[in-house]
Amino acid sequence: MRKKLTLAVALLLATQPIIAGASPTPTSTAQPNVHVMPAIEMGTLQRERTYRIYLPESYEDSDKHYPVLYMHDGQNLFDDATSYVGEWGVDETLNQLAQTCGLEVIVVGIDHGDKLRMTELNPYDNERFGKGEGDAYVDFLVNELKPRIDREYRTLPEREHTAVMGSSMGGLISNHAINRHPDVFGKAGIFSPSYWIAPQMFASTKNNPRLKETRTYLLTGKLEGKEMSAGHQKMQALLENTVPAGQWYAELDPQGEHNEAFWRGEFPRAVSWMFDGHCEN
Repeated sequence: MRKKLTLAVALLLATQPIIAGASPTPTSTAQPNVHVMPAIEMGTLQRERTYRIYLPESYEDSDKHYPVLYMHDGQNLFDDATSYVGEWGVDETLNQLAQTCGLEVIVVGIDHGDKLRMTELNPYDNERFGKGEGDAYVDFLVNELKPRIDREYRTLPEREHTAVMGSSMGGLISNHAINRHPDVFGKAGIFSPSYWIAPQMFASTKNNPRLKETRTYLLTGKLEGKEMSAGHQKMQALLENTVPAGQWYAELDPQGEHNEAFWRGEFPRAVSWMFDGHCEN
């Protein structure tokens, strides 16, 4: 019998530091088409950050241009060696989907800032955690990192081919990214968003001038706790009343818990839906 995950436990997972290795280790589970990039300057935050890039297996042998998915908590996406509690298996999943249904996407995973995670991924000031740096973080994505990726790789840079995705605080900042830069991100995967820390997100989302044109995938596990479920239901109602049917998807999974295993299991369906992959799940 699964135990119900309380908000306190969810917060503990959200704030755990994860030590990232900048180079492969003997126990690395990352696939060969995942590359750990040298740390770059985050001009908006006056600090450096490592990022990881997944290139489709066909990339080196083609001249094709690819859509791009920006994801947070890069340490958790590809490699058990750098993940605190297990990886998402993004690389294995996308390699498989490319083979089975032709879905090919470049993924850029931005490492989180360890103890700075709770402020970097929150656009609003919080009495407990401090001044929110979410505006500066997503401005870094849009004004510094994305131009670099579009310059150095064969991307489809337009809004309709650019997505953002994350879980927990990463889900929250993904929601903020589509609100702050609605002309850049046309798709969002919002997993287990921490709306409890930022209730302002509902009004911000409602006022997003391009929300109706944004393909939005909202996912939460019911076992994550009452506060998480309540936030999910409030955002789902907002989407239902604002966004045309077929442009959004929301699920409150009755067995879902606040962990990488849940998010890993849901990633294939979410990424396929976001990019119209027509992959059977």
